[in-house]
Amino acid sequence: MESIIYNFFNVEVMIRARYLLWLGLQVTLKLAFVSLLFAVLVGLFLAVIRSLRIRFLDVLIIIYVDLFRALPTIVLFMLVYFTWPYFGISLPRYWSAVVALTINGGAYFEEIFRAGIESIDKGQTEAARALGLSFTQTTFSVILPQSIQVVLPPATSNALELIKTTVLASVIALPELMKQAQQAHGSLANPTPLIMAALIFLVLLWPLVRLTGYLERRFAK
Repeated sequence: MESIIYNFFNVEVMIRARYLLWLGLQVTLKLAFVSLLFAVLVGLFLAVIRSLRIRFLDVLIIIYVDLFRALPTIVLFMLVYFTWPYFGISLPRYWSAVVALTINGGAYFEEIFRAGIESIDKGQTEAARALGLSFTQTTFSVILPQSIQVVLPPATSNALELIKTTVLASVIALPELMKQAQQAHGSLANPTPLIMAALIFLVLLWPLVRLTGYLERRFAK
């Protein structure tokens, strides 16, 4: 028992590692918030474009969605960070991670918003257009508000997955929470910082897990 406490719940190591983990947590929260915001906007924009039923644009969006849902996110991180400089685009690690998460998350959110839009009876659109509403007014004032109960549960679940995916930013040496925990683990020769990072993620994400479950039950009725 003492060896378990020493190796995984070492108070002295916790105290020494706390500053590194705090710095990593700030990066993780900032990365998660910005990436989630951009991913939602990209997904919503693409879903609205698909609702126009323009075949050429539909094909392009379908290719984008299929490609980046199939591509492992860790590979996407490396592609964005290591290949873009060859095209004259050099992004800092943080923004490379934001771009990778936005591309990946946007593909999933597009499918979620598309399903929400398509769940609304076409008669709603026809009635709104008959009243003289423009496409934009119809979409944002009539269709999207009614699709919330369809969109919200999977969108919350996808947001949870995106936040967890931020740990993959360590592959490009971004000093987010897990990268800092690994650094502390190496310098202190004790895995306690890794346990601390796991517990921090648990505390942060558990409420979101419960919220997702609640929304699924709430809107399933």
